[in-house]
Amino acid sequence: MDSNDQNSIPPIQDDPLSPLDIENASIPDTLPILPLSGFVVFPGAVGPISVKHETYVRMINEAAVKNRLLGCVLSTKKNADVPEESDLCRIGTAARILKLMNMSSGEVNFICQGVARIRIDSFTQYDPFFVAAVSRIDDTFSHTTELDALRDTLRNRFVELIDKSPQHAEQLKLVAVNIADYTRLIDFVVGNCAPEPLKQQAVLEENDIRKRFRKALSIVQAEIHKTDLSNKIQSEIAQEITDQQREHLLRQQLKKIQAELGEEDEQQVEIDSIREKITEANMPEEAAKTALKELDRLAMMSPAAAEYSVSRTYLDWLTELPWAVATEDKLDINTTESILNEDHYDLEKVKKRIIEYVAVRKLKQDMKGPILCFYGPPGTGKTSLGKSIARALGREFIRISLGGVRDEAEIRGHRRTYVGALPGRIIQGLKKAGTNNPVFMLDEIDKFGMDFRGDPSSALLEVLDPEQNNSFSDHYLEVNFDLSNVFFITTANVIETIPPALRDRLEVLELPGYTEDEKLHIATNYLVPRQLEEHGLTADNLDISDDALRTISRDYTREAGVRNLEREIASVCRGIARKVADGSISTAAVAADDVRDYLGQPKFFSEIAERITTPGIATGLAWTPVGGDILFVEATGMPGKKGLVMTGQLGDVMKESAQTALSYVRSNAEAFGIEKDFFETADIHLHVPAGAIPKDGPSAGVTMACALTSLLTGRLVKSDTAMTGEITLRGKVLPVGGIKEKVLAAKRSGITTVILPRLNKKDLDEAPDAAKEGMHFIFADRIDDVIAAGLKENT
Repeated sequence: MDSNDQNSIPPIQDDPLSPLDIENASIPDTLPILPLSGFVVFPGAVGPISVKHETYVRMINEAAVKNRLLGCVLSTKKNADVPEESDLCRIGTAARILKLMNMSSGEVNFICQGVARIRIDSFTQYDPFFVAAVSRIDDTFSHTTELDALRDTLRNRFVELIDKSPQHAEQLKLVAVNIADYTRLIDFVVGNCAPEPLKQQAVLEENDIRKRFRKALSIVQAEIHKTDLSNKIQSEIAQEITDQQREHLLRQQLKKIQAELGEEDEQQVEIDSIREKITEANMPEEAAKTALKELDRLAMMSPAAAEYSVSRTYLDWLTELPWAVATEDKLDINTTESILNEDHYDLEKVKKRIIEYVAVRKLKQDMKGPILCFYGPPGTGKTSLGKSIARALGREFIRISLGGVRDEAEIRGHRRTYVGALPGRIIQGLKKAGTNNPVFMLDEIDKFGMDFRGDPSSALLEVLDPEQNNSFSDHYLEVNFDLSNVFFITTANVIETIPPALRDRLEVLELPGYTEDEKLHIATNYLVPRQLEEHGLTADNLDISDDALRTISRDYTREAGVRNLEREIASVCRGIARKVADGSISTAAVAADDVRDYLGQPKFFSEIAERITTPGIATGLAWTPVGGDILFVEATGMPGKKGLVMTGQLGDVMKESAQTALSYVRSNAEAFGIEKDFFETADIHLHVPAGAIPKDGPSAGVTMACALTSLLTGRLVKSDTAMTGEITLRGKVLPVGGIKEKVLAAKRSGITTVILPRLNKKDLDEAPDAAKEGMHFIFADRIDDVIAAGLKENT
């Protein structure tokens, strides 16, 4: 029979069978099987069943036309529209359809009556629904005093349950009292207790009448215990409701008073809206308690009160913060590595650290976020690297600049007692991100200071300490916020200016300057494509040769990073864009010789050979906040009496190095072939060019000693040689810092030989291989070694 014909089924309505009729009812050898989920049909029980699945709607309709009998069997698989054979219990109940009600939506409802227990012997049909060979299970037992006692006990316990439970109808007691048959009483009681379906099934399957009684008693006892607990809980809740009703009554009275005063009820709508937001925000218990307390205070205020807007703004901040909102991390190591390589060239040390973080995060989900500090010259990609990390992890990226910040309130926020008070930048950033685990970049952490308004660096100690930031306290919020899920990244050009206590909390990763070859690679793969896109050009419009890029890098920029290099490339792109726009050209190839047409005269040139033309000039290597650089030390003599003049904005340490160098040269004048009394009738002037730039530090000591020795011996310093190192009065060469930056500066300037203190030999490993390629390094223990290697012999 097709399911579309179900509305043609004539209405069926029969009276339930009597117990005698049930006992004598005939059960066919095969029955269609209806799987039931969530309940069991017992013999004698009458109740409704709703069927929605098309297959079983069809089965019910066919059974209604035939003998109105079907097998009701429990399915152990919950919420399965079409269960498997293995999901069906083998003991069930044959049921008779008493009343059939077809629904227009394809659903069928019917009332059935359990007739007898049946056992499924085998399945004879599987599709479209189950049909099984069944056999009737009849009870065989004799009436005994023990069974009578079990029957009376079960009946009494069921009556006790009815008395305690308001969910059960009183009529059930009358029915139970009038049932004398053992099995009918058990089936009736268990069917009306509604325990777990598997417990009902266990009773249905049990053949031993004594065990069936005991299982039924266990079910009734459990329901009594559950009802006692429920009644206790309801009593406690009723008391709470009484208190809430009292509060509600007072609030209603307050509303009436406000209405009499002409105040609109809009305030209550607003209060209810805020209360709902507090619930939805999933705040910690402390924050929720504070918010509700403030909300109750707000409800008592008049909207015209000055404090109202302050309180309302505070509640807005509390409800809009991402207390329980987090972004799911992308923890695929290969994808992370691919994104980092796509956005940045080299920086292997930093990339390795980020990939290690992803690997550990994948293994330990509750790990605390690291506190990284990217340290290096400007233009080396520190800020953009933070964006790439956020993209690789699938997190939001927030950046705040700390340059020039001197007010502690910028970090911790203002107290709410101040007019216009707001949370600090940390909390503001989290609100903007909308999640509690963004990548948070604190830019220029080396450039903030302190004054009468407090010390911002001290406020950052709590933010950047993994052991404390799980309970960060903002002065405005006055409740703790968990920052332990935030991935903090700081950037700095100079690590020495960061307060020691704050620096101790940072994991410092240095981003060194780039060599010329690295700049060429970055320009080719990153800078040129980006500038072409920003200027509306394509690769077909402009082709910049490698030689042209080298020329721009060498003659128009002198930096550790690539920021100025990108600006110069942008200038070339603008020149080409103008020509393309006016139609004079459609494509252009820029060679090294063409660069001057777009950028003008070169800004930098190699001055090594030109500068060292006379004795008394030496080339030194210096460290600066923006990377390494070369410097010249010039010495000249003039008639006078033991005068030493030093110019070039030298600091105290550098002046002391000059005095030390002169003392050493004087004390060893005979060994160098210098007249012993040369200083008696002469003055010496020591100058370090670029006089507008302050200079300090001990690393120019060997350079000054070489310049003085060159002046007094008449020997030239080698033009392709640069040096660095601190000198002592005994002529020892001591180690200095910034070796990597100094080597990079020497490479950029065309130096081929570098003299370093021997104790700095280990630091040379940090310099990139590309920077060391083609360079000769000499390691000196004493100033005599430096002079022997750095000065030419007189011809």
